Amino acid sequence: MKKWFLICFGVLLLTPSLNAQFNEDPILNLENEDKKFLNWGYFLGFNQYDFKFEYKENYQDILVSKSIGFNVGLIGEMRLNDFMDLRFEPGLHYTSRTMGFPGFTEENDAIREVRSTYINFPLLLKVSAKRLGNWKPFLIGGVSTTMNLGSNEDSLDDNSAGTFRMKKSVHNYELGFGIDFYLEYFKFSPSIRGVFALTDELVRDNDPNSPWTGNIDALKTRGIFINFTFE
Repeated sequence: MKKWFLICFGVLLLTPSLNAQFNEDPILNLENEDKKFLNWGYFLGFNQYDFKFEYKENYQDILVSKSIGFNVGLIGEMRLNDFMDLRFEPGLHYTSRTMGFPGFTEENDAIREVRSTYINFPLLLKVSAKRLGNWKPFLIGGVSTTMNLGSNEDSLDDNSAGTFRMKKSVHNYELGFGIDFYLEYFKFSPSIRGVFALTDELVRDNDPNSPWTGNIDALKTRGIFINFTFE
């Protein structure tokens, strides 16, 4: 978690055009930007996904090696009042995780690489503070439905044939915060957000006593997004 904060705020501190937005008496940019009923934009960013396991018995934990993935998507925003906006942010998220299962001597049995391409459909409420010059902090949160294009849910093969299977669709809640910066020609908004699955995603092996999935009571995705929004 610490490195994500350093990345996000390091970008802000090293960008002179953004530092200028904190001046005590700046020239106001885009004064009417937040008065529109509908607003549009796009985002680019990074992600790091993990798994949360719930076990039936207290055996050795499954290890997860995480990597940094990529986000891209669109934004549709509807103004509710001066401080609240309803946002729809459909996006494409690429990520990869490697799981190490205990109790195996062969690497082919112990290691499962899970490559996921998610299409995420979040409906979010953005709650903003009062604008201060050319910047405004905000909190954001809501619910989302995610489609996993690499789930292998319909595969007849399971872990005994080297295939780890997950459900195609999962429901989540999301929470985060960020800052709107009003630049000369557009609004730039870096934010950091956590995503937490509400439903079990695991498709279990055909053998109920499978050494891979037999002891897993639930498997749920959780992750961190750092997004850079342009509106």
